[in-house]
Amino acid sequence: MTTKVLAFAGSARNESFNKRLVKIAAKGAENAGAEVTFLDLKDYDLPIFNEDLEKEGTPEAVKALKKQLIEHDGFLIASPEYNSSVTALLKNAIDWASRPAEGEPMLAAFQGKVAGLMATSPGGLGGLRGLVHLRAILGNIGVIVLPNQMAIPKAFEAFDDQGQLKDENQQNAILGIGSSVAETAAKLK
Repeated sequence: MTTKVLAFAGSARNESFNKRLVKIAAKGAENAGAEVTFLDLKDYDLPIFNEDLEKEGTPEAVKALKKQLIEHDGFLIASPEYNSSVTALLKNAIDWASRPAEGEPMLAAFQGKVAGLMATSPGGLGGLRGLVHLRAILGNIGVIVLPNQMAIPKAFEAFDDQGQLKDENQQNAILGIGSSVAETAAKLK
């Protein structure tokens, strides 16, 4: 049975550096034999989480996103850093997907899944502070977050015209995160 990995970034911006980054990791997962799906969070019209909305019925976009998360064995997540933390878009998606549907186990979209984290930003730390928060959030909801993460500083200068990282060591590290997620998820299946 093929290992399935879901790759996405916590950014809605069309030319997001983090979308570029996660696509590199996705190639690493594919090279390790995984079937990879790239998901763009901007395609899911998620209202800000609110239990009153949830009581009215879970929005269809939430159901569609959660279905994708449940159907995959692992995640590759590139998380931009906004004010030293994760983006509201990413946090809101996690909040909605963490809510159980009737008859569903708690945290069905996350429990026992494997995740590899990465970030890039124009700043000197490359999004590292946001990864600390994302690691804590995911760990608290049952995701096995792999220790090898990468933060790429100076995003405006880091990528070539083909969307690859100019620095070979950084490129290989991101590919490695992808392959690690695929290999670990396969072992846990």
